[in-house]
Amino acid sequence: MALCLYHPLHGYYMQGRDRTGIEGDFFTSPDLHPIFACLVARQAFEMWTILDRPLRFSWVEMGAGRGFFAHDFLVFVRREFPDFASALDYVVIEAGPKRLARVKERLAGSGLEGTVRFLDNLEQLAPFTGCFFSNELVDAFPVAVVTRAGGCLKEVCVAAEGSELCERLCPIGNPALESYVALYASRLEEGCYVEASLAATQWMRSVAAKLSRGFVLTVDYGDLAGNLCRDDQPGGTLIAYHDHLTSEDFFATPGEVDLTAHVNFSALIDTGKDAGLDLSGFTSQQRFLMALGEGNEFSDLYEQGGSEVENLKARLKLKRLIYPEGMGNIFKVLIQHRGTAPPKLTGLRYGNLNF
Repeated sequence: MALCLYHPLHGYYMQGRDRTGIEGDFFTSPDLHPIFACLVARQAFEMWTILDRPLRFSWVEMGAGRGFFAHDFLVFVRREFPDFASALDYVVIEAGPKRLARVKERLAGSGLEGTVRFLDNLEQLAPFTGCFFSNELVDAFPVAVVTRAGGCLKEVCVAAEGSELCERLCPIGNPALESYVALYASRLEEGCYVEASLAATQWMRSVAAKLSRGFVLTVDYGDLAGNLCRDDQPGGTLIAYHDHLTSEDFFATPGEVDLTAHVNFSALIDTGKDAGLDLSGFTSQQRFLMALGEGNEFSDLYEQGGSEVENLKARLKLKRLIYPEGMGNIFKVLIQHRGTAPPKLTGLRYGNLNF
């Protein structure tokens, strides 16, 4: 999975082509409408205020995609919160020169490139006060796949038979993987599959090590562990995306399709706690965006002077972001904090999910 997604030349995310939007393989929330970035910016302003308005507040976005979120966030903050804009240190972490060039191109079109710092990896980031933000990043981290066969846990490995790739069951050789499954999927039934992302937990530890004071805001599709390993989903959540269609044929065209698995938020919460991050809250994207938008009746949704047709299109895109049967409930929002009292964040007004 790591090779298919991140090989320097042939990896799905490293080739520089559009992967999201109409011409790509899937939509992300920032692709749909600027309202997503605007509402998150309102939450960011509140975070800055809770931290007593430090003179430097770093907003660190990892996995910036085509740069839509960064662009819309910065434009909105400049217009609505000039004091916050003066303190804002926007940092983009993006692996691969082609991906980084796409973000810079998007920002340069609005004269924003000079307001953003660009880093190649998390290791280059110095400890900071502010917020670490990601949207649909963790679901693209490589996973191991485990099943129960003959009463024993086995890792599903990839093997070659002639010119074809195939699955092969192997003993679990990594103690960390064995511990992960014991903790989050101990009731795995015979013949059922579950994913384990050790890369995601390592990422969370790395993020926590960089945050001196502030927040971690993670938006992605997934759930708590107890809702991921289910009898009605015996094949697990690993899926391939191409041309907005899903497939379970992971081996047909390596490097040409997106490979993704639902995020185990229980693992992120637990790892964060071990690394010194307290849980602020865990909610759905629907609840998060509704709480942030209701204060001004979603006035951020409309462009000044927009026609009724344009306003209608905007409302339909908002509906897609918050509709319970779509992105609204599939996507979850995890917020963690360090160095501040348990915060009362507007985006968490409607309480936690599944606790």
